[in-house]
Amino acid sequence: MQTGDTAVTPQRIGVPKEVFSGEKRVATVPDVVTKLVKLGFAVVVEQGAGDLADLSDAAYVEAGATIAPNAAALWSGSDIVFKVRAPTPDEVALMHEGQTLIGFLWPAQNPDLMQQLAAKKVTALSIDALPRTLSRAQKMDALTSMAGVSGYRAVVEAANAFGRFFNGQITAAGKVPPAKVFIAGAGVAGLAAIGAAASLGAIVRANDTRAEVADQVVSLGGEFVKVDYEEEGSGGGGYAKVMSEGFQAAQREMYAQQAREVDIIITTALIPGKPAPRLITADMVKSMKPGSVIVDMAAEQGGNCELTEAGKAVVKHGVTIVGYTDLVSRMARQSSTLYGTNLFRLTEELCKTKDGVINVNMEDDAIRGLTVIKNGEITWPAPPLAAAPKPAAKPAAAPAAKKGHGHGEPSGPMPVGKLLSVAAVTAVLFVLVGAYAPAEFLSHFTVFVLACFVGYMVVWNVKPALHTPLMSVTNAISSIIAIGALVQISPIADAADRPNTLIIVLASVALVLTAINMFGGFAVTQRMLAMFRK
Repeated sequence: MQTGDTAVTPQRIGVPKEVFSGEKRVATVPDVVTKLVKLGFAVVVEQGAGDLADLSDAAYVEAGATIAPNAAALWSGSDIVFKVRAPTPDEVALMHEGQTLIGFLWPAQNPDLMQQLAAKKVTALSIDALPRTLSRAQKMDALTSMAGVSGYRAVVEAANAFGRFFNGQITAAGKVPPAKVFIAGAGVAGLAAIGAAASLGAIVRANDTRAEVADQVVSLGGEFVKVDYEEEGSGGGGYAKVMSEGFQAAQREMYAQQAREVDIIITTALIPGKPAPRLITADMVKSMKPGSVIVDMAAEQGGNCELTEAGKAVVKHGVTIVGYTDLVSRMARQSSTLYGTNLFRLTEELCKTKDGVINVNMEDDAIRGLTVIKNGEITWPAPPLAAAPKPAAKPAAAPAAKKGHGHGEPSGPMPVGKLLSVAAVTAVLFVLVGAYAPAEFLSHFTVFVLACFVGYMVVWNVKPALHTPLMSVTNAISSIIAIGALVQISPIADAADRPNTLIIVLASVALVLTAINMFGGFAVTQRMLAMFRK
């Protein structure tokens, strides 16, 4: 690409090997490297960066990347660095002025890191700071991608520790009841866990402080357990908020009951910028059946269970408490693929010109929210998103049209004068039809009007859920046209008036088809009505 007489040099994207203990993910995968190259970028991957995710250096080279021998070479030779975990002090020391860093930085939890990066005069985009309420930001939402993986993996870990079937079975050796699973928190991770547990055949229950997720829980095969306390739990931005003491007391009572009844509890509750709320107490753990399992997905932030030990699976009071903090890394290849795709979508937004050079546009709401440092200046937290403009007010309607015709309000009663005029015109039309139309037309017209009236009343007075069986039964009733076919093929005394062979054949075919329509319509009606009977 040319800008005036100067050629634009494509930027180099560097992907280092993650150094955080136990981290197996890598910030991009070979399939995504191919797409980045098509955008005009050069991609450099540190040697062995994808080994723990089963991604070889050869696969990256085949996709168009080059391999850096060590971290120092990668950091020094990259204009943009894709990372999963926040950089360590040693990695920050390898950065240079003007470099751009993209990854999970968690600016609220890492103020010292923010100062270190600002001192290096770099630009930093924290993928966890993405404004998730923007619809177009969903393709870049790595938090959602990773939460979905961790929710699925939590069910896998629960099944491994449980040691019994999830689904109910009846075998020659006896009957096996289905496992009962309770999921605390129905965010992205919770919904993924609900879907995975339900697909394995378990009886799944779930709770969330946000009542609006109840339908999502049910749609995935779970049962929403409501707390007997009325309070709105949405905290904005797709997260929950800290609830009142009254609500928390009612919630604890509900959790205690579930702990006594279920076999597995999976907790997912997190509130941004705050320690994980304690939902499962030691007494609740004691009340659970021996062999039960708790998977605490909030272990890294302190845990939702009082007895959780971060990074470990322990047995207390006969209950296995899984507090692994690397659930996403336990599915490293899958999570790396999703995360790499999220970063690619972000890169598309940063490089709309497809010339291999990013533009951190601070006028873009999504990019502004992600950008925590711009050229060494800390820009976090981002200002709140501007509220959507209200629609312009409609001009005032004319006085005669004010009642019943504005802003979706139902129409009022028709004025008496207008009603009389319509009745008079209708009466005149009927008189003219009766005076000049043939007698056959008048009789057919009367049947037509009555049919329209009956059809209107039948459809509008039936619940929408019954419309389909209603259609099938009316379809069957409409098969009265079979009478016309019978008339055509019935014997006629006067041979001269007898229809020809073609009419008889067509009438016979019509009779067969209408018979199928008739009996099939009633059969379908019976089957569908049975679905609505308890």
